[in-house]
Amino acid sequence: MIEGTFFMLGLGALCGLILGAASRIFYVYEDPRIAEVEVCFAGANCGGCGYAGCSAAAVAVVTGKALPSVCIVGGPESATKTAAVMGMEVGLAEPPKSYNEGTGGNRASDKYHYLGINSCRAMATIYGGQRNCGIGCLGQVDCIRACLFGALKMGPTGYPVVIDEKCVGCGACEQICPKNIIRVRTSSERLLHFNRSDDCLAPCRQTCPAEIDIPKYIDQIRHGDYAGAVNTIRERNPGLLACGRVCPHPCEANCRRGIEDEPVSINQLKRFVADYEMNSGKRLPIAKAPSTHKHIAVVGGGPAGLSCAYFLQRLGHAVTIFEAMPKLGGMLRYGIPEYRLPKKVLDWEIESILNLGVKYHTNVKFGSDFDLSSLVAAGFDAIFLGIGAWKDSQLRVEGEGLKGCYTGIDFLSKLAKGENPPIGRFAAIIGGGNTAIDCTRNLIRKGAEKVYLVYRRTRSEMPANEVEIEAAEAEGVEFIFLAAPVRVIGDEKENVTHLEYLKMELGEPDASGRRRPVPIEGSETLLETDMVITAIGQSPDISFTGATQSRLNELQTTRWNTIEVNAATLQTNIPYLFAAGDAATGPSLVVDAIGGGRRAARSIHQYVMGEEVKAAPNELGKDLISETIFDQVEGIGKSKRASMPELPVAERIRSFAEVDHVLAEESALGESKRCLFCCLTCYNKDAELTRMPVSPADNAEFEVA
Repeated sequence: MIEGTFFMLGLGALCGLILGAASRIFYVYEDPRIAEVEVCFAGANCGGCGYAGCSAAAVAVVTGKALPSVCIVGGPESATKTAAVMGMEVGLAEPPKSYNEGTGGNRASDKYHYLGINSCRAMATIYGGQRNCGIGCLGQVDCIRACLFGALKMGPTGYPVVIDEKCVGCGACEQICPKNIIRVRTSSERLLHFNRSDDCLAPCRQTCPAEIDIPKYIDQIRHGDYAGAVNTIRERNPGLLACGRVCPHPCEANCRRGIEDEPVSINQLKRFVADYEMNSGKRLPIAKAPSTHKHIAVVGGGPAGLSCAYFLQRLGHAVTIFEAMPKLGGMLRYGIPEYRLPKKVLDWEIESILNLGVKYHTNVKFGSDFDLSSLVAAGFDAIFLGIGAWKDSQLRVEGEGLKGCYTGIDFLSKLAKGENPPIGRFAAIIGGGNTAIDCTRNLIRKGAEKVYLVYRRTRSEMPANEVEIEAAEAEGVEFIFLAAPVRVIGDEKENVTHLEYLKMELGEPDASGRRRPVPIEGSETLLETDMVITAIGQSPDISFTGATQSRLNELQTTRWNTIEVNAATLQTNIPYLFAAGDAATGPSLVVDAIGGGRRAARSIHQYVMGEEVKAAPNELGKDLISETIFDQVEGIGKSKRASMPELPVAERIRSFAEVDHVLAEESALGESKRCLFCCLTCYNKDAELTRMPVSPADNAEFEVA
C-alpha cells in the first residue's frame, strides 16, 4: 500500500514535469485583445463580414487584416468600441445593402410545374426553373429563409422586396439566389455598375444613355415616394432638372406601351419629381464614400465635366473643376436658351453638385492659363477633359464676314452672357439642328420682324427635336427647305442685305442613307435679310494639342477634331488622361454627355485606385437585349398620355419665360399609372389598376415651400 502510494506520487510528479516542459515547448500565445474585440461585436456569427464567425473576425482585426468597422451588424457603435480596444481611428465604411433587380414574379408565365419542389435552387437545377424568363425570380423564398434579420419579404406579385432599414448587407440572400437577381452592394458599387446583358433590364432602361432605372422611379412616383424617385434618378444622372427640360427622351422610343398606345411620358415624370425637390425648399442628402485622398482635375464645367465630378466626389475623391467661361454649366448655360432651361434652375442643380465638396475655378482656359504639365505638377492623380464642342463650322461662302453675320454657338453664348448683339428686322438662320432652332426662337423674342430657317434638306430630315421644330413653327418661324446658301450680299458699308441660295432637289441616297440634295441649275434666289446666323455644326477646339509641350503632342485625335478614346473606358492614349462628352463624341445629347461623364468617372476611379482600367465583358453599351424588344404587347388597354402644359404662344414670344411647364401632381400620378413596370420580358398588363393609394407619410421627406 505504501509502495503504491509512493509510486503514484512519483508518477504524478513525473507527469507534472513532462506537462510543464511541454507547456513551455508547445505554448500558444493568444493576444488578449482578440477576446476584447470579440465582445465588441454583435455576436450574430452571420458571416456577413466575410469571416467564419465573430471569433475569426476578431482575429482579423487584431492581426491587421480587417478594419474596426468589420462587423456589419454592430454598426458604428461596434466599430467605435473595437477601435478603442485597438487604439485606432474608427475609419468610415459604406454599408452594403441588398437589392432585388428582378421584378417579374407572378407576372412571368410558367414554363414548367414542379410538384412538391419549393426551393429556388432545386428548381434552377432541374431545367432552369419554372418561368419563361431565363433570369427572372423563381419566387420560392430561398432568400427570405436565408436572411437572419427579417430584411426580406415576399411582395404582392411574387418577388422578394428588401426592407432597407433592416438589411445589414450580410450577403446570405445573394449567396443562395440561383438567378443572381439579389445583389449586395455598397453605394459606390452601385454607382460603378453599368448595364449588363445578364441584368433584368426593361427596354426603356437599356435605351437611356444615363442608364436610369426608369421603371423603378416611375413606380416610386406611383406610390407617392417622390424622394425615392429623386434618389433613383440621381444614382445615374445628377442633372435631372436639366434633362427633365431639354432631353429628347430616347428612352421613350422603346417604351413597350408605345407599341400599342402612346409611350409613357418618362421625361415629364422625371421633371415632375426633380421640380418637386427644388420647390420643396429642402435638398435630399447625397451619400459619399470615405475619402481616398486622391485628387482629380476636371477640365470643363459642362454636363460631362459636372457629371464626372459628381460621381468622382461620391466615390470619395477630391475634384477640382477648371472652366473657361465665367460660370459653370457649359452648353447648358451658354447654348440652351432661358425659355428652355432657366438659369436659376441650372444654378440650383449645379449647387447640389458643388455641395458635395467639388472645388472650381472659372475664367481659366486650358492651353492658355494652365496646361497638362501644370496639373500634373500640382499633384492631380488623373485628369478629365470635358471641353465640349464650342468651335462653330463655317459656311465657307463669299460675304460670310460681313456685319450682321454670326455663328450659332457664338450668338447664343453672347445672349447667355447678357450681351446684346444688334438684331435685324429680317434674320436668316442656316441649319436644321437644335442650335439653329434655338437661334430662331431667340430672335423671335428679341424682336425680329421676320425669321427664316434655311435648310438644304427637307423637314423630315432635320436633326432637331420634333417638338422644337413644332414650337418654332408655332412661334412664326418661316422654313425654307431644299435651299443651299451660296453667297451673303452686303451694301457699301459692309452690312448684310441679302442671302443668295440655290434651290435643291433630292437625288440618290448618300452614306448616311438620306437622299443627297442636288442643286437645280439656274435657281439662284435672293432672300432679303440684314442678319445671317450659320448653325451648321460644331466641333471641339483642340488647338491646345499643338502646344510646345511634348506630352500633349502625343494626344491622339480623330479626323473630326475629337479626342480619341477607348470606347469602353474613355481613356486616351495618355494613361492618366480621360475624355467624354462632345470633346470625344462630337456634338451630341446632354444625356449622352452625362452618361459619358459617369463612365469616365468609373475608369478614373479604377486608375487612381491602382486597378485595371476596364469595362465588364458583358456590358451592353448601346446594344439591346434582343429578347426584350417586342413588336406587339398583348392585353394593353389604351389610355391618353399626359399633355405637357405650355405657355400660350402669344404670351411666350414676348419674353424669355419658361415655355414648358411641369405636370400637376394629379397628372403625374395618372401618367405613372400608365407605366407597365416592365422587367426583362414581363410587364403589368393591368397597370392602371395596380397603383397603391398615396399616403401623405410616404412623402414626409419633402415639405413644399
